[in-house]
Amino acid sequence: MFVRIFWVFIFPAITVCAVILHQPSQPLPREYHLVKIDKNGEPIEAWAGPWSCICDTDTGLLWEVKTDDEGIHDGRWTYSWYQYEEGIENNGDCYFEEDRCDTEDLIRNTNQQKLCATQNWRLPDTTELRSIILQESKSGRPLIATEYFPKTQRGDYWTRNFDRPLYGIYQYLGTGAGAINFMNAKTITIPYRNAAFVRLVSNHSTACNKDPQ
Repeated sequence: MFVRIFWVFIFPAITVCAVILHQPSQPLPREYHLVKIDKNGEPIEAWAGPWSCICDTDTGLLWEVKTDDEGIHDGRWTYSWYQYEEGIENNGDCYFEEDRCDTEDLIRNTNQQKLCATQNWRLPDTTELRSIILQESKSGRPLIATEYFPKTQRGDYWTRNFDRPLYGIYQYLGTGAGAINFMNAKTITIPYRNAAFVRLVSNHSTACNKDPQ
């Protein structure tokens, strides 16, 4: 009788307990890799605001966040490509300069402002800018995490890659700079004189090395 009770009740109970005790612990969910940073360079919680930059903990890059306040970082401003005495000066459209804007203007003003406690802002290269492209997005929306990167526009965003040959209708202009469109994720080369959007980046910021409070 005891043997039957053992095999019918006790042994199954022991087996179930052993399985439960030896199950591997579930790994902790991975923290989201985008962190909001306020204007002083301090990380804030995901639901908090306002924020001026985004730290991507996967890459260590700090990104400028655009606004709609007609200030230096308004997402609607456009810029011609100009750096290192290369490109075309003052052929964009923005209101924080007396003249029309170029990429060097935005970089200079942002570094003087010490946005997010950082003074080494620059144009991103193609690989860096592509690192914040999403593979999928809602129909008609930019391929970027808009809850972290608001005011992303329909249009081309400059990269730092320049002296690239132009083709087609722009071939006669010789060379231009690389740009990426967040609506279709395409990388193209356009003339320096074109007015395109900009999202600055820094890869040497203290803001990306701080933990949220």
